Amino acid sequence: MTRRKVAIIGSGNIGTDLMIKVMRLSKVLEMGAMIGIDPESDGLARAKRLGVPVSATGVEGFLAMPEADEIVIAFDATSAGAHARHAEMLAARGIRMVDLTPAAIGPFVVPVVNLEANLAAPNVNMVTCGGQATIPVVAAISRVAPVSYAEIVAAIASKSAGPGTRANIDEFTQTTSRAIEQIGGAKHGKAIIILNPAEPPLTMRDTVLCLCGDADPEAIRASVREMVEEVRRYVPGYRLKHEVQVEKIPANEPLILADHDIRFSGMKVTVFLEVEGAAHYLPSYAGNLDIMTSAALRTAERLVLAAEEKA
Repeated sequence: MTRRKVAIIGSGNIGTDLMIKVMRLSKVLEMGAMIGIDPESDGLARAKRLGVPVSATGVEGFLAMPEADEIVIAFDATSAGAHARHAEMLAARGIRMVDLTPAAIGPFVVPVVNLEANLAAPNVNMVTCGGQATIPVVAAISRVAPVSYAEIVAAIASKSAGPGTRANIDEFTQTTSRAIEQIGGAKHGKAIIILNPAEPPLTMRDTVLCLCGDADPEAIRASVREMVEEVRRYVPGYRLKHEVQVEKIPANEPLILADHDIRFSGMKVTVFLEVEGAAHYLPSYAGNLDIMTSAALRTAERLVLAAEEKA
């Protein structure tokens, strides 16, 4: 098939890594434009060297370029605040969007969990790095036993958190918590992010704790392992750090979750994950950024293929 052209809004770390992934890995997509607002950014300079058309005057400048007419999907790697304006402008031109900000104008998408249900959406949201890493695990547990409560802790290297990530931390926790419930299937969800300043920088680590109904512990472990392998198809550095831990909480010694007025008895499941980046543009410790760009690439490819199949 003819590769379809895409644009990337945001010439920072995430946008630049995504550009390189499109050019190196995709047999479905082709870079049509890189859009930024800083003419001196490394992302725009690199795009120029690679022969990618660039706009240094934002989406407005991009829409005035003849290349805009060939774009079928635009990735937004800017900020939650900017995305609403970008989405309105591009929707008017019939360009679909894959949103890597926490804006969540469109439905949340985690490729291995619910992409197939959202193939017709004009704007899909990639949740957050913590969401992409942990929601598959919550969903894997949910398909074995109902999850009353899911809490995730995403620990990332401070050096991998740029100004956009830092400005969006409140949105990160809120967006991820909602997605844990809406996609992961938990009745209650909570998300925490930790920026670790350690030197040398540490690879992304995620902890998932789920409180769920009674189930066969080995069935839970098998479901999690299967889901991890599905994610590894597009994020090779995604892996279990330890065997899945399952503990029975007896009714006479319940866990008390005061925030949700819950007295819990059942199964407590703890999963420890590590996400190592592919180092296409970013350091390998920046798995938090790599999983976002990898998930966005997988999503856009499937959207294009689904549109081709429908046509």
